[in-house]
Amino acid sequence: MSDDELQIDVVIPTQTRYLDLIGSIAEHIGRELQQYSGDREAFAYHLNLVLTEATSNAIRYSGHNDPSETVRITIQFIEDELTIKVYDHGQGFDLEKIPIPDLDHPKEGGMGIFFIRSLMDSVSYRKGEDVNVLEIKKKLKPNPKVP
Repeated sequence: MSDDELQIDVVIPTQTRYLDLIGSIAEHIGRELQQYSGDREAFAYHLNLVLTEATSNAIRYSGHNDPSETVRITIQFIEDELTIKVYDHGQGFDLEKIPIPDLDHPKEGGMGIFFIRSLMDSVSYRKGEDVNVLEIKKKLKPNPKVP
């Protein structure tokens, strides 16, 4: 993927069986994004983890058990920044009130936002009347241009 701009838009039912698909898309982007100059395998793994966690949370906390409900994921790369947005129709949450987990005594669950914050550059959340948006950004270092 050598273009300066890329946008992927995926809409899935609120069912966890689609998480592997979302993770695969993220990994493919991480491996193929030529503008990224770091370890692409590690980057692919990080994107898979971040996108799977964000989507899983949107599905889990959407408050809907209706498979006709959806989660929308957009992945956009412009110049040297990757932006991921996860849209859901749930009750929402306060990102600032999510506690840092006790890493000495980890519990099952509750680590998703911590991982996302640790691996990405910025994380924000907007609760709207009809839709909530988790926005995740990662600055990328462009490869040096070869003459």
